[in-house]
Amino acid sequence: MSKSILHGKHVLAVDDETDVLEIIEEELQEYGVRLDTAPSYEEGLQKLTSLTYDLVILDIMGVRGFDLLQVAVSRDLPVVMLTAHALSPDTLKKSIALGARAYLPKDQLGRIAPFLGDALTLNYRSGWKSVLEKLGASFGKRFGPQWRTSEKEFWEHFDKEPAITKFTIIQS
Repeated sequence: MSKSILHGKHVLAVDDETDVLEIIEEELQEYGVRLDTAPSYEEGLQKLTSLTYDLVILDIMGVRGFDLLQVAVSRDLPVVMLTAHALSPDTLKKSIALGARAYLPKDQLGRIAPFLGDALTLNYRSGWKSVLEKLGASFGKRFGPQWRTSEKEFWEHFDKEPAITKFTIIQS
């Protein structure tokens, strides 16, 4: 087996659910990831601002994930957002707009490694295209088949923009 892009990477996971942190640890141990975890916003912020990471995984709710996302992006760190309770087109759109590299429902944690690999290897646009290809059907089931039409202008702009590195929220 060839080495994964994740091998030797230093990753921070911030989530207020310890069982989620344990699952992330289990899923990543075979890849040789150096994983730090934080169960709160305060601890996550302290680690995020005092240590260097190759990748950050953030829960949206419970740990002020969007606030931590802004800190991580300001440090040019790739971020994957996780959510269960905040799973919606609005949080997906906000994750894109604030500079996250991927958005993963917690019920997909068993598939986290490929998303992390994409976040590390693909540019911003390609990474999001990969997320939407992998999870588009799942989003359609959860949000309804027309989930992108409620934010038509945002998604049309997203689809047309050739080389974005970060996205701007378009207010309708």
